[in-house]
Amino acid sequence: MQIFSTFEHSTYLELCITALEKMGIDKESILAVPLDNRIEERRFMDTLHRADGVSLFDKGAAIGTAFSVIGASVGFTLEWGPIYWGLIGATSGFILGFIIDYILFKVIHKRKRQMRGKKSEVILVVNCSKDQIEEVEKILWENLALGVATLKS
Repeated sequence: MQIFSTFEHSTYLELCITALEKMGIDKESILAVPLDNRIEERRFMDTLHRADGVSLFDKGAAIGTAFSVIGASVGFTLEWGPIYWGLIGATSGFILGFIIDYILFKVIHKRKRQMRGKKSEVILVVNCSKDQIEEVEKILWENLALGVATLKS
């Protein structure tokens, strides 16, 4: 029987391995594999086939609409007229909204993404007999395993 579990890098992993060895499981029957975490940044622009749910277009469209209305209204009294000033307002509002979204995405949300949630960093594989399964799972859960799965062979 094989039992798979995931852990964070912590002393609980070491305590779990020690408890499993004290239970009578050989060192050769325990395998701990560290995972490499993603280091590449998300893509800046989405494609048709791959989207991450972050849009840099929304605030730009809303602010561009508002600025175009203001520009067209003010444009009645200015020299170039309401159409040109509406287009200038729409363009400047879209650029301003895009810059705001870009700064929020790159600076503020980057920090939140790094801190949010627990990451599985180590996979622990334990080979044991059928009568040891419940006790091994109990030890894994007591030592804060993030997930446990049993493979019956």
